[in-house]
Amino acid sequence: MAGHSKWANIKHKKSKEDAKRGQMFTKMARQITVATKEGGSDPESNIRLRLAIDAARAVNMPNDNIERAIARGVGGLDGDNFAEVFYEGYGPNGVAILLHALTDNRNRTAGEVRYRFSKYGGNLGESGCVAWMFHRKGLLVVERDGVDEDEIMLMALEAGADDVLTEGDVIEILTDPSEFIQVKNTLEDQGLNFLGAELSFIPENTIAISKSDEEAIEKLIDALEDLDEIQEVYSNYEVEE
Repeated sequence: MAGHSKWANIKHKKSKEDAKRGQMFTKMARQITVATKEGGSDPESNIRLRLAIDAARAVNMPNDNIERAIARGVGGLDGDNFAEVFYEGYGPNGVAILLHALTDNRNRTAGEVRYRFSKYGGNLGESGCVAWMFHRKGLLVVERDGVDEDEIMLMALEAGADDVLTEGDVIEILTDPSEFIQVKNTLEDQGLNFLGAELSFIPENTIAISKSDEEAIEKLIDALEDLDEIQEVYSNYEVEE
């Protein structure tokens, strides 16, 4: 399910991250700075910062970069004043797209986003036009190979997870946002290692598209992800078998 989460096509995404590592570091630094401003510099008490640091380390971001981003967040270094913004719109075939952005210039970013939507067959919508289609969820991703899926499901549900899904090469564990850290810690204590752990936006329903239509949507998503300000792109499409 390509639109369900970025982990469903993790190999493709990983290759893109390797090719654009510098841009990935920029995105990670913004997340760390904003998380620090909002909740303080201690990752033990600031869950958002903890997740941002974990994500940065997952792409091998140097510790010096992480520390500088935290310093900006606490005011130790001059830095941009980033605001958290969500943009919403539709891509080709009526696919809903929700963007999470961190920007220091809302007008500039809105213009860049609008241009990319228009260029690649979509359109930027008004606030609220697609957000209602997505639910905030905790997402934990386990590699499917070499594990007992039934055992993982039982462990996750006993730990307090809402649902467990098998998606391609991975198993996705969904939680209520308020239970996310508790479930994550419980499963880690039981020996589970995660490919990814994040608070995500999951579509309530998906739109089925053909394999030939997928290319047009991926071009739009790639163009949006190329913007430094765009942290995550969520969509609701599923490619038909």
